[in-house]
Formats: sequence, structure tokens, C-alpha cells
Amino acid sequence: MSYPKLALRLAIILSVLNSVPFLFGQDSRSAQDPSQKSRNVKPELKKAYKDWLDKDVTYIITDEERKAFKKLATDDERERFIEEFWRRRDPDPDTDENEFKEEYYERIAYANEHFASGIPGWKSDRGRIWIMYGKPDGRETHPMGGSYDRPSYEGGGSTSTYPFETWFYRYLPGVGSGIEIEFVDPTGSGEYRLARNPNEKDALLNIPGAGLTLSEQLGLSDKGDRISGLGGTGLSNYQREQDSPFSRLQLLKDLSRPPQVKFNDLATAVNTGVVEENPLNFDIRVDFFRQSDERVISAFTIQTENKDLVFQDSGGLQHRKTCRHLRRSGNHNRHNSGAHGSERS
Repeated sequence: MSYPKLALRLAIILSVLNSVPFLFGQDSRSAQDPSQKSRNVKPELKKAYKDWLDKDVTYIITDEERKAFKKLATDDERERFIEEFWRRRDPDPDTDENEFKEEYYERIAYANEHFASGIPGWKSDRGRIWIMYGKPDGRETHPMGGSYDRPSYEGGGSTSTYPFETWFYRYLPGVGSGIEIEFVDPTGSGEYRLARNPNEKDALLNIPGAGLTLSEQLGLSDKGDRISGLGGTGLSNYQREQDSPFSRLQLLKDLSRPPQVKFNDLATAVNTGVVEENPLNFDIRVDFFRQSDERVISAFTIQTENKDLVFQDSGGLQHRKTCRHLRRSGNHNRHNSGAHGSERS
């Protein structure tokens, strides 16, 4: 074999060998390129459902309900969830109207009409409290601020204030009795903020020698102590327990939580020893169906005698009276037990 032919063959072999790693490396890089991989992206909620979650019920939906809603996959499931959400808060399920739902949207409309100030009324602190708890039992307003004689529990003496309001609620479930909430508008823009400290409304607080309390006038305390405590919660020298730093902090925490769900009142009734004056005899059958390794569905079938039921008039027609019942269930795997209510007619 001549030298030129041998050299030509070696050049071809080397060229092929050099191209093989390149080809394999290219395939490997192509397989590992993240941009080439399909991503499992969860579709965004439709605007109507997103607005319902983030605007309509953002103040009253519980963390558990929010998480459950976000896990739903279809619009049908979301519609059923929303229906159940309002049913749980219905004060009288036997009526066609949901009184709470109707009143709730009236609260939103009122907040947007009366508390808007550069931001929608429902986003303001006053709007949030109004939407969550409704109209206060008492309301003291100082829309222009001005001269103010402090009550004794705020230290007494006279000062000048920013615009402020004080709302009174006789009782709020999950919060307590005799609730007093103060809102202050320090900027004069109409945006009232939930006050952490009664001194936040004092317009003369940072002016030396002005707007002194009685104890400061007598030299028993220093105004600097009030100034240094302005960013805190409550009053250090409090006379009422509700003005103590701990009580005020607890109140603010309770007001930030969603209100108690109406359905929980039924669960409380089940756990209370009550003797039923008109008991209904019935037979019950319980069936279990395994849905997965971690979940079992239970079906409750209740049967009673016709003679134990009565009929009632509704629009000139005879309807069998509705039988409402509540059941509490739990498991032995240290999961939380839950209460479920339903109706049968």
C-alpha cells in the first residue's frame, strides 16, 4: 500500500472518531436542556374565581378553605365549593335566601361607598372591620379632629387630635365582649388606620409642652415616655385592662383572623349535653368504601317510620317536613376530626 493512500485512510478514520463524541455530546446536552423539557404548569384561575377569592371573601375565608379552593381542578368543583362556603355561614338554612350572604355583599357596597380614599373602601382598615363584623353597636366620630378632652383612662388633660373614630361592639364571636376599636387619620387624606395606641391620634404629641396629660402637668410623668412608646401597642401606664399592651395586641390579632364559621355553632351543640324534648327514633346503617390508601368514604343511611314524620303546607302543597342532622366523625390516624351537617326531607 502506498504512503498517500495510507495517509488518506488515517485521515478519514480520525475524522469519524472525532465526530462521534461531538454527536453523542450534543444528544446528551439536548436531553438535559431544561428548555426542552415539558413543564407541568397549573393553569391560572379564571378572573371571576380569583376575584371571589382575593376580593369578595378575602377577609372571611379561613386558611383551610383557601388551601382547599386552590387545589380544585374544575370550575364545577369551584362552583360547588362556593355554594357550600355560603351554606356553612347561612344563619337559617331552612329559608331560600342566605341572609348572611346578602348582608355581606351589602357591607362591601357600604364600605366602598363610605370608606374609599385613594384606595377602594373594602381595602381600608375601616372597610375590613365593617365587612367582617358589620355595623358597630356604637360609633363615635371626630371627622375634623381638633380640641379633645382626654378621658381619665387616657391620662386626662386637653390636646388637639387628628381625625379619628371609635367603634364599639357589644360582642364579637371569637374576639370578646365590650370591644372598642379606634381608627386614626394622621395624614388628613381620609384613610383611617387601625390604631395600636391611643396616643396615635394626638396631633400635639411631638410638640414640647403642648397637650400634656394631667400627670405630666403635675410632674408625675414625662411626655417623652409617651413619645417613645408611640410605636408600641397599648399604654404602659394603663388604667383599663383592655388598654394594656398584651390585651391590645391580642385584640389586634383576633381582629386579623377570619370570623368564626356559623357551622361551628352546630358542632358546639353536639358536644353539649342537651335532652331532646321531641326525639325521633331512627335506624342507621354505615357503609365504608376505600378511596385510596389514605382515605375512606363513609355513607350513612338513616331510616325512620312515616308515622313519626309530619307534613307542612308550602304554597298550598303538602311537603314532608325537613329533618336536619349533624354528625361528627373522626379517625384513629391522628388526623383532625370534622363535623358534617346535611339535610334530608
